[in-house]
Amino acid sequence: MSQNNSSISYVGLDVAKLSLQLHLAGRFHTLANDAKGHAQLLKLLRDQPNAHVICEATGGYEQRVVRTLQAAAIRVTIVEASRVRYFARAQGQRAKTDPIDSAVLSLYGATFKPAPTAAVSAHQQRLADVSQRRRQLIHSRTMETNRAEHYTDPLCVRQHRQLRKTLDKQIDQCDQVITDLIAEDAGLAQKAQRLQAIPGVGPVVAATVLAELPELGKLNPQTAAALAGVAPYNRDSGNLTGHRHISGGRRPVRCALYMATLSAVRHDRILKEFYTRLLAAGKKPMVAHTACMRKLVVLMNLLLKNDKFQLAN
Repeated sequence: MSQNNSSISYVGLDVAKLSLQLHLAGRFHTLANDAKGHAQLLKLLRDQPNAHVICEATGGYEQRVVRTLQAAAIRVTIVEASRVRYFARAQGQRAKTDPIDSAVLSLYGATFKPAPTAAVSAHQQRLADVSQRRRQLIHSRTMETNRAEHYTDPLCVRQHRQLRKTLDKQIDQCDQVITDLIAEDAGLAQKAQRLQAIPGVGPVVAATVLAELPELGKLNPQTAAALAGVAPYNRDSGNLTGHRHISGGRRPVRCALYMATLSAVRHDRILKEFYTRLLAAGKKPMVAHTACMRKLVVLMNLLLKNDKFQLAN
């Protein structure tokens, strides 16, 4: 049953690695960020049937408590930390402590009434976790490869080879798990097949997009571009017309789109013509490439939204 916004009680929850600071009905509660603390949090919220918890993204420390709240059917929204900080400064609040932050989160919720963050299935969450782990391993392998250029001692060279072999093996394991997770879910398998029909989009790019941008296929073009971090934003003031810049979005998706576009502008007729036209109009190569990335994610969104839509030959 839907709730009227006026009856919703917005609750600020500041999340740290080891602790939670709750601002509930004008009172502060300090809890541990563990299973026991989460149980106490649910007990405190039990008397607030219309509670809507607002918390910041804190590099992953918020994930377990968010899942606990969603499993208990309590509305919760994860807000970008910079937005809350700008909001606090706009209120004249420059001090920053856990209690202050939790109170600011309550006020942020009451002011903007953000939509709850949608819960993801355990299957989708595992896909995102393994995809993230794969990126971490690739980053470690790249760093180790760069360092190896300077190794001269036989021990260092031998350890590098052993470590490189281990990293390669673990990356292959992640690739296999990602492939299996997509194959086990009929919906994900169909989406991956649709995405890979686009020239330049291979299994890795498709898996990254499905893991990091599960909303794709339910968005309008502007929102899809913004979430992927390829939406251009104006920088105009008075008579000054500034350069547009992309900002924000989900970095893993943007990186995947970048690599896919490198191939797509060579092998996809429409994107190739669009890219060439932008260069002929005097656009810098990176600007033209970014514009193609935006077209690519909009196309992905359309493919997943409309099963009847087919790519042009």
